[in-house]
Amino acid sequence: MDPRSDAELLVAWRAGDEDSGRALLVRHFRPLTRFFRNKVDVGVEDLIQRTMLVCLEHADRLRDASSFRAYLFTIARNELYRHLRRGRAELDLTLCSIHDLQPSQGTQLVRREEQRILLAALRRLPLELQVTVELYYWESCTYPELAEILGVHRETIKSRLRRAKELLRERIAEIEGGAELSEASIEQLEDWARALRHHLTHR
Repeated sequence: MDPRSDAELLVAWRAGDEDSGRALLVRHFRPLTRFFRNKVDVGVEDLIQRTMLVCLEHADRLRDASSFRAYLFTIARNELYRHLRRGRAELDLTLCSIHDLQPSQGTQLVRREEQRILLAALRRLPLELQVTVELYYWESCTYPELAEILGVHRETIKSRLRRAKELLRERIAEIEGGAELSEASIEQLEDWARALRHHLTHR
């Protein structure tokens, strides 16, 4: 593994070192794959490529970010929203969910029914809440990083996570048809998130 930091790899890539660019992509390919995979069924590779290119084009902005991860996922979020708004410029992604936008889109096949339901429920959250909860549980982003990525105050992140859990409970109950799995899902959210994180990376 390349011992250089993300910032060092980015600087070297910008200076023309393609190997540094490849090393940076390898390092962040799995997190970016997880980020896009539960939101789009096709074009994940294109979104990853576009995210990395924008990362390179605006490398000077990294110094204003709290971390490379915050910088990278800010770009990934912007690219996702640009992709989803294509032809729908007025789309409000604080209200719309992936399920609203693409109701026929399939949920990834997982081994456990509970995980399948959780994935489906996540896709029924308003996209801003889905992004928040997935970055928090799957990528272990901190509150300051999430606030930077989403462009909101840190306290807003806390309230969004609370709201996301409330809505997840409701959406799971709607899909499953009862409250038992809903309560179990919320209680086991961190454990299931780790399992889904692995699945979305390696499927």
